[in-house]
Amino acid sequence: MAIRFLAKQILRRSVFAASKAASTTGDVVPKGFLAVYVGETQKKRFVVPLTLLNQPSFQALLSKAEEEFGFDHPMGGLTIPCGEETFINVTSRLNG
Repeated sequence: MAIRFLAKQILRRSVFAASKAASTTGDVVPKGFLAVYVGETQKKRFVVPLTLLNQPSFQALLSKAEEEFGFDHPMGGLTIPCGEETFINVTSRLNG
């Protein structure tokens, strides 16, 4: 339950920041998706379906992001502090 609340808080703040950034850069995130920045040093932008928010392994990544950044994400959108390869492995298993 606490994870779901945390995910909603991160999502709410990240969507606001991402929409603000998108309005200035022209990067549009389709409805039903979320832009996230992934990487330990060099950040890469991924657009993922919102359905991932319900998956326990993705929620673990959100918890890691909250531990490291709280609600202040340096890229303006949700930043997940894990390796790009790890993120791709987790999300590809979830997307089937």
